[in-house]
Amino acid sequence: MHFAQLPAVDAAAVPSDGFLLDVREDDEWTAGHAEGALHLPMGQVVARFEELTEAVADGRRVHVVCRVGGRSAQVAQYLIAQGIDAVNVDGGMVGWEAAGRPLVGESADAPFVL
Repeated sequence: MHFAQLPAVDAAAVPSDGFLLDVREDDEWTAGHAEGALHLPMGQVVARFEELTEAVADGRRVHVVCRVGGRSAQVAQYLIAQGIDAVNVDGGMVGWEAAGRPLVGESADAPFVL
């Protein structure tokens, strides 16, 4: 089976007002994430698909992110198959942090990528 090249963008290229879908697990999200991102762990994407479609009802592109890009690539591929304009964030949250993009956390500690 052959897959077309998966569309991807570098973390630095995600528009500041772009829609970001974070598919990491709860502990990773709590440690540090992009402000305004929608958190749907990879294993919940199918069950909570309607939440995502409501969030992007305006047809915005979905930038899918995980830690380094593996899980998000799978989710982006699934979303594209469902007719959603999705791209994988190459390098994931590690790339996001390295590009100097802002992070927020859920604890008193400084946010970081787990």
